Amino acid sequence: MFENNNMEKLIEKYIKKLDQTPLSHFRSLLGEVDWSNRLIGIKGARGSGKTTLMLQHILKSELPQDQTLYVSLDDLYFTENKLVDLVDLFVKEGGKHLLVDEVHRYPNWSIELKNIYDDHPELQIVFTGSSLIHIEQAKGDLSRRAVFYELFGLSFREFLSFSGVADFKKLTLEDILADHISTSRLICKEIKPLAWFKQYLQYGYYPYFSENKDTYHQKLAETINVALSTDLPGVHKLNYRSIEKIRLLLHVLAESVPFKPNISKLSERIEVSRNQLLAFLKYLEDMRIVWKLYTDSSGISRLQKPEKLYLSHPNLFYALTGANSNIGSIRESFFISQLSTLHQVEYTKIGDFRIGNRTFEIGGRSKSQKQIKNVERAFIAADEIEIGYKNKIPLWLFGFLY
Repeated sequence: MFENNNMEKLIEKYIKKLDQTPLSHFRSLLGEVDWSNRLIGIKGARGSGKTTLMLQHILKSELPQDQTLYVSLDDLYFTENKLVDLVDLFVKEGGKHLLVDEVHRYPNWSIELKNIYDDHPELQIVFTGSSLIHIEQAKGDLSRRAVFYELFGLSFREFLSFSGVADFKKLTLEDILADHISTSRLICKEIKPLAWFKQYLQYGYYPYFSENKDTYHQKLAETINVALSTDLPGVHKLNYRSIEKIRLLLHVLAESVPFKPNISKLSERIEVSRNQLLAFLKYLEDMRIVWKLYTDSSGISRLQKPEKLYLSHPNLFYALTGANSNIGSIRESFFISQLSTLHQVEYTKIGDFRIGNRTFEIGGRSKSQKQIKNVERAFIAADEIEIGYKNKIPLWLFGFLY
């Protein structure tokens, strides 16, 4: 396609990646994206599988090879060349589909994408970036042009599929609350969910668990380290001192969550101002490492004090604090990680979480109704049970929502 040798190398890398792309398992998001849109953004935490999703789309949609270009903006090619110039030549030679990876690694990415979108109306653009990026804050006003999606880690349902155990359909929260007994019975006829659920809590959230389970926690910790060192300063222009303060904050949080934060004491311990601390917590939340809960999540600002802090998914406990983590905290983290992808999860003083007008208490098989006995529309999400009874629902079943 291109005469320039450097550009030809980009094509070679793209084809090699395409040939190595697995087609045995697909994320549910692949079928939920409206691929007919002209400008599509997919963000997600490092390691969530954004690149694979994009390449699988090329293969499944059978996009014409001579009209399709995939590039990653962390390639050395872009240290001396602009994306907008590459795309101009690509379109002149008949290009119709542009897929751009790692946009957060490229200066002024939003402005160039906006210009490409406006200058080439015949071109479809799909781009991926860190979960840190906010499309509504991006320069170049992409918010009026792009349709945005987020790729979260694997749900328990997806983990079962990726592990080759079984393929199940997604459930809605309403499905679960209305008839969890029949649903659980059908699933339990095919698998023993508790055995797989225990594994999922330890290493099932990111697709790369299939590469090597023994080194999964090490790789997860290293992935977080790279995100802190590379992605975060690239998006927010933070200096080395700030990054080190955020590392210290994460260390403190990992040993303490879930807890109701005292912002003044925490800022003193980290030796930063109150506003800096709240900003750092927001960065960790955007990186999908920490989850902040509020009593009322409508209209919250970045500098508002959260009611409670959690690690955003259960694998983080094993990667950051080891196998001796509190099982109650791990269960609560699982519930948040599965429900927050589709619902607004809020803090409540009675029970553990509130979703709309429903209250949820999380616990083990012996969890009683004591905390929620006078609460209407209250449910127990209980670990260590295969099938529930009345308002007591197996915790693992909430992993079938996406």
